[in-house]
Amino acid sequence: MFSGILIEGLIYGIMVLGLFCSYRVLNFCDMSVDGTFPMGACVFAVCISHGLSTPTALCIAFSAGIIAGLVTSAIYTKLHIPDLLAGILTMTMLYSVNLRIMGNRANLSLLKVETLFSRITALTTRLVPGIDSSWGIAVFLLIFILILKLLLDLFFHTDMGLTMGALGANPQLVISQGVNPTILRTIGICFGNGLAAVAGSFAAMYNGFADVGMGTGIVVSGLASLMLGEFIFRSNKISMQTLRVLIGSIIYRALMILVRTYGRYIHITPNDLKLVTGILICICLIFTRLKIRDKYLAKKEMKAAAAKKEAEK
Repeated sequence: MFSGILIEGLIYGIMVLGLFCSYRVLNFCDMSVDGTFPMGACVFAVCISHGLSTPTALCIAFSAGIIAGLVTSAIYTKLHIPDLLAGILTMTMLYSVNLRIMGNRANLSLLKVETLFSRITALTTRLVPGIDSSWGIAVFLLIFILILKLLLDLFFHTDMGLTMGALGANPQLVISQGVNPTILRTIGICFGNGLAAVAGSFAAMYNGFADVGMGTGIVVSGLASLMLGEFIFRSNKISMQTLRVLIGSIIYRALMILVRTYGRYIHITPNDLKLVTGILICICLIFTRLKIRDKYLAKKEMKAAAAKKEAEK
């Protein structure tokens, strides 16, 4: 169970990192991830079924996610449609695109196709016979995620990364510095959707199939992971922010697996997972607002005390 929690948390953590780039850094509500996640899985499954190597298939899936993000950005900037609606339009169109990619099939099995995960599983079984073979996949994903996180942290310390963060917080400041916000926002949206497509590719490898409906509700679960990470600890350092994204993803997946496994004791079935996710998000929002209100009241009391002290002098 623990290896499964870690694997699922890390796979979906890649997608949550993409959401972090759009929702938190750019302050852009990107719903197209619901379509790019299964798109990555579909593209990867078709590529790997036609004999392409796993790295090549991953790169093609990442490129497909970038193109989808480019479409969302074009709808938002060129047609002047709100970000939420632009993402929904792209997500809706991608459902038909994903069906076309897989030859008008709703799903495609990878059980008879050799993938990177199947080779890692076989290698783990051969090298360490007494251990669960899934731990090999968990170790690989952990190394991959750590490298990805390091590259993201380095990027957000560059001039472009810092400007991208400023764009989400204060767009007018970026415009006053002579930077084109459209290009910068497009780069962030494309990169976020590319990461979602890569996460979909890993999910297809792990599950053994690609399905056009596997992205349903993925944005909601990603937001739940984001909020869980932010609920655990707050920090302004980008390295800590990307770390809490991954921690939140692992905790969310652990909660979902526990609900699926032991939920029957309290009459919760897998059909209730969406309800549990919604309640979890509501709880996180309530506690976050309570924290903000407590901080506001504490500052107000400190100012009142300081003003009273000055008046006494």
